[in-house]
Amino acid sequence: MRLPRLYPIIDTAFLALRGLDPLEMARALADAGVGIAQFRHKGLYTRERLALAEQVGVIIREGGGLYVVDDRADVALMAAAGGVHVGQDDLPPAAIRNVVRDAMVVGFSTHNEEQLRAANDEPVDYLALGPIFGTASKDKPDPTVGLTELARLRRLTDKPLVAIGGITRANARQVLDAGADSVAVISDLVGEDLATSLAERLAEWLEVLRD
Repeated sequence: MRLPRLYPIIDTAFLALRGLDPLEMARALADAGVGIAQFRHKGLYTRERLALAEQVGVIIREGGGLYVVDDRADVALMAAAGGVHVGQDDLPPAAIRNVVRDAMVVGFSTHNEEQLRAANDEPVDYLALGPIFGTASKDKPDPTVGLTELARLRRLTDKPLVAIGGITRANARQVLDAGADSVAVISDLVGEDLATSLAERLAEWLEVLRD
């Protein structure tokens, strides 16, 4: 598969801290024409949260994007997502593939050389690697990979590679130049003081990543 250069993540915990509605973020992403977006919720899936995942999916799909749900294949199926993304502590990718078959794209997170080598043989469509830089989106992040190591590890797999962790408009081009196919972004999708609209910030991102 060919990944869009920008891989936005709709993180419910981060957006709650900033006082933003995930549906507002989803609409901004759809209006900007993003090619992919992930819904990330680390808490309990109540009926309301499942309904939110479904509503976000409708918006992203109607905007022409691939909708991916983080961690949960069951939620991805119920939300009619086009993909599911799992990490090292989730169900193994082979088990996820048995559940979704060929109906969904499957992504898998890695954090170092050992994990990336092992992941290359998994039945997944793309891999993620990070954190590339320091990140505040995780309570206990893995050790930073850095650009030099990203460039070295890129050569270990032919699968599409998403870089994640601390990526901003200021360093995104360096990450792509080091070999990443796509950059996953959470916090830098939102202006520091909310004075910049989501639409304006996304326009800045798309300009940075334009050929």
